[in-house]
Amino acid sequence: MMWFFYALVSALFLGFYDIFKKYSVNNNAVLPVLLFSTLTSALFFIPILILSRFDIITQGHLVHIPSINTYSHLLISGKAIIVLTSWIFSFFALKHLPITIVAPIRATGPLWTLVGAIILFNEQLSSLQWLGIIVTLLFFFLFSTTGKLEGLSFKTNKWLWFAILGTLAGTASGLFDKYLIRNIDRMAVQSWFSIYQAIIMIPVVGILWWPKRKKLTPFTFRWSIPLVGLFLVIADFAYFYALNNPDSLISIISALRRGSVLIAFGLGAFLFRENNIKHKAIYLAGILFGIALLVAGSY
Repeated sequence: MMWFFYALVSALFLGFYDIFKKYSVNNNAVLPVLLFSTLTSALFFIPILILSRFDIITQGHLVHIPSINTYSHLLISGKAIIVLTSWIFSFFALKHLPITIVAPIRATGPLWTLVGAIILFNEQLSSLQWLGIIVTLLFFFLFSTTGKLEGLSFKTNKWLWFAILGTLAGTASGLFDKYLIRNIDRMAVQSWFSIYQAIIMIPVVGILWWPKRKKLTPFTFRWSIPLVGLFLVIADFAYFYALNNPDSLISIISALRRGSVLIAFGLGAFLFRENNIKHKAIYLAGILFGIALLVAGSY
C-alpha cells in the first residue's frame, strides 16, 4: 500500500502548490508566471536527463530517465498541451477569483473522471456511485449560491467557467495518465512532459503576452513562482510513482489528490482573508463526501 502513502504525499504538495499559484498570480501577469514556473520544472529535469543519457545515473535508479521512441514523445507532448490548457484556465481563474471558490470547483475533478470513464470505457455505475454523483452535484449547486453572495454568477462571470474548464482539462489529463504510465516509463513521462511544457509556453508568451504587455497587467517576479514549479515536480513525482504500482487504483489516487483542496482552502482562507468561509466549508465538505461515495462505490 505504499502507493497510497505516495498519493497522500502528492496531495500535500499539491495543496501548497495551489497556495503558491494564488500568491504568484495575484495582481500579476498570468502567462509569464506560468512560463517561469514551467521553466523551473524543466530545469530540474535537464541535468537528470543528461546524467541518465551518459549512464552516470544508471538504469534501475529511482530517477533514471530512459530513452523513448518518437511515438512516446508525441504522446507526452499531447499530454503537455492538455495540461497547459488546464493550467492556463486555472491560473486565470485563480487570479480573478478567491481560492476558496476555485478549490471546491477543482474538488469535483473525480466526478468528471468518472463521467469520462463512463463515456470512454462504458463503465456501469453502482447505486452508491449514483448517490455520490447526486450528492456531489447537489452540494456543487449549493456552493454556487455562495458565489452569488460575493457577486459571482455562472451567468455573468467567465472566470468561474475558466475554473470549470481547467478542471475538465485536468480530468482529461488524469484519464490519459493511466494509459501513459502503463506504457511509458514514469520518469520519462514526467521529465519530457515538463520540458515540452516550457518549450510550448515560450511562443505562447511571445505571441499572446509580450506584444501587448504594456496594455496588460505588468509582470513582477516573485519568490513563489519557482516554488510553483518545484512543488509540482515533487507532487507529480509522488503521483506517478503511486500510479506506476500495478496494484494502484486510479479512482483512489484521484480522490486522495483532491484532498489537496483542504490545504488550499484552509490556508487560502487564512492567508488571503476571504469571505463566507463557513458556508463554503460546509459545501466543500459535502462535495468531498460525494466524492468519497463515488470512490466507495467502486468496490
